Amino acid sequence: MKESWISCEEVITRLFDYLDREMDSDTSAEIERHLERCHDCFSRAEFERRLRERIATSGRQEAPQRLRRRIKNIIEHF
Repeated sequence: MKESWISCEEVITRLFDYLDREMDSDTSAEIERHLERCHDCFSRAEFERRLRERIATSGRQEAPQRLRRRIKNIIEHF
């Protein structure tokens, strides 16, 4: 198997497809190999993964009344 070297720029460009599992297995494996070698890209991928988890869980909680009033006020005066 020929080992290809995917660039950091390409990893970042394709990161959301990777995290959403919307790419073929060969490309996904290339990105995984890159993330094993590249601390910067791994950190970015972990940040995005954790952010998605937080967003997913936060959608189940009701916003505090104070925040809802502030948002309503902003919308009304926009």
